[in-house]
Amino acid sequence: MIEFLMPSLGADMEAGTLIEWKKKPGDTVKRGDIIAEVETQKGLIEIEVFDEGIIGELLIPEGAKVPVGTALALINPSGIASEPEEEEKIPEKKPVALQPTEERILEPISLEKTEEIHTKASPFAKRIAFENQIDLSLIKGTGPEGAITKEDVEKTLAQRDITEKEKTQEVAVAPEKPGTVAESIRTAVAAAMSKSNREIPHYYLGKRIDMTNALTWLKEVNSKRTVKERLLPVVLLIKATAQSLTEFPDLNAIWDDGLQQKKDINIGFVVSLRSGGIIVPAIHQASLKNVDEIMEALNDIIPRARALKLRSSELSDSTVTITNIGDGGADTIFGVIYPPQVAIIGFGSISEQPFAQDGMLGIRSSIFVTLAGDHRATDGLTGSGFLVSLNKYLQNPESL
Repeated sequence: MIEFLMPSLGADMEAGTLIEWKKKPGDTVKRGDIIAEVETQKGLIEIEVFDEGIIGELLIPEGAKVPVGTALALINPSGIASEPEEEEKIPEKKPVALQPTEERILEPISLEKTEEIHTKASPFAKRIAFENQIDLSLIKGTGPEGAITKEDVEKTLAQRDITEKEKTQEVAVAPEKPGTVAESIRTAVAAAMSKSNREIPHYYLGKRIDMTNALTWLKEVNSKRTVKERLLPVVLLIKATAQSLTEFPDLNAIWDDGLQQKKDINIGFVVSLRSGGIIVPAIHQASLKNVDEIMEALNDIIPRARALKLRSSELSDSTVTITNIGDGGADTIFGVIYPPQVAIIGFGSISEQPFAQDGMLGIRSSIFVTLAGDHRATDGLTGSGFLVSLNKYLQNPESL
C-alpha cells in the first residue's frame, strides 16, 4: 500500500483541516485527480494525488485537523480493490495520536450538542447547517448511503433564500467579519517571511535592463492578434527568467540540509489579493512553455488565486519566485526569499529613462531587475551571471 500524506503547502503550514473527501474506498485514482479538500490559512485547497491505483482506506475523518506529513489514505497500486466492508468501518476508526505538542489534533469540527446523533452527514455539511440554522432531518441526502453532503445543504439554503425573498422578507445572514481572509493570509505570509529573515543569509544584486526591443517586438506581435489573444510584457519576463534558470540551475533549487537542484522550473508568481495580502501560485514547467502558453496560464491562475481556489501542487511546487510591481508602481523591488527556495527575482515598473547606448544618451523603456539570493546556496558571481543572461534574452525577444 502507498501512504497518501498531508502535503505541505508552504513553509508556513504546519497543519490543515480535512474538509471533504472527494474519493472513497474502491475508487480508481490517477496522477492529478482531486482526492480531498483541505482548509488552510490560504483558503480551501484542492489536494491532488500523485500515485495511481485504487483507494484502499481513508485513515482520517472529515473535519479533522491534521499535521503535515500525516498519512491520510492508503492507495493500492496493484489495482486490487479493498473489501467493500472497509468503507463502512471508516467512520468508526479512531484517530491516531499524533504529535502531542499539537493542540486539538484530529478533533472534528465542533457542533451544538442538540444536533441529532442519527443524522448522517459530512462534518462540513453539519457545520454549514448549524451556521445557517438548517434542520438536517428535513434534508434528503444524495451522498453514499443517503448521507447529506455540503451540496445538499447549500441547495436547501438557496431554496430557503428564494422563498423568503418571494415573501418580501429580509434574508437573515450573519455578517462576514471584515478582513478575516486577509488577516489569515497575512499571518501565513508573516510566518514564512519571519522564517526567511531568521534563517536565510540574503545577498542582493540589481541590473537595469533596456526593454525597448522587447516592447517593440511585443507591439508588432499584438498588432496581428485579437484583444483576447494579446500578450502582456510580464510573459516575456517570466519566459526570459525560465530560460536563464536553465543556464544557472543552482538558483532553481531549495535548501534542505544542503542545496537540492530541481529538474522542473516551476515559477511562483506573486499575486496580490483584493482583500489584502499576497498568494504565490506556481506556473509549472515554465521553461517548456511558449509565451502564449504562459499567458494562458496567467489568465487561468490569477483569477483562481484571488478566489482562493488553487490546487495543492500550485501552492507547493514553486522552485523560484518572481515578484512584479507592474506599470506605474515602484521602480525597484527587493524581495524576501520564500523558504525553502534559494532565490527571488524582482521586476520593477517599466518606465521611460535616460539610457546610454553606443556612446549616445537617449530615452529608452527600461526596467530595474533585482535578484535576492541565498548565500548558503550561491554567491554574487552566479547571481550576476543570471542577470546578464536575463538581459540577453530580453534583448532578443524573438528567441523566446
